[in-house]
Amino acid sequence: MASEEFETIAGDFDFLDEWEDRYRYVIDLGKAMAPLEDELRSEWSKVDGCASQVWIVPEICERKGVRTFNFRGDSDAMIVRGLIAILRSLYNGLTIGDVLSVDARFEIGRLGLANHLSAQRSNGLASMIGRIRELARIASNQESRAARPGICSNVGN
Repeated sequence: MASEEFETIAGDFDFLDEWEDRYRYVIDLGKAMAPLEDELRSEWSKVDGCASQVWIVPEICERKGVRTFNFRGDSDAMIVRGLIAILRSLYNGLTIGDVLSVDARFEIGRLGLANHLSAQRSNGLASMIGRIRELARIASNQESRAARPGICSNVGN
């Protein structure tokens, strides 16, 4: 169920033989991501369980009655910014139901990251995935899209 963007990243990982090259690629993905505005770096958007500072802000968009999940994120650690970029490629643009059904451990496992991340980074990645799923559940159960800070609606765009 991976997106085309995630499949491109997976293909790039297959092409790169050395872990150092993959590591640089993950960092480059993070560098290419726009930074999160300071006002969005709040306790509400902060991800618990990460050794680094990590913020995830959901954006729920609706078009023609279909609600899709997107998120923006940031971190003070470059490798973690890259992991956020990978997670964005995995989740952004999916329906909320699809976000909840993604087997992120399997998809991320295809990249071979688990063998090269420290225990702290692996725990942080699991925390980010958990937070994304939590945000999707909130959006799924939410009666009024405006009731939760950080969740916006781009209806009709």
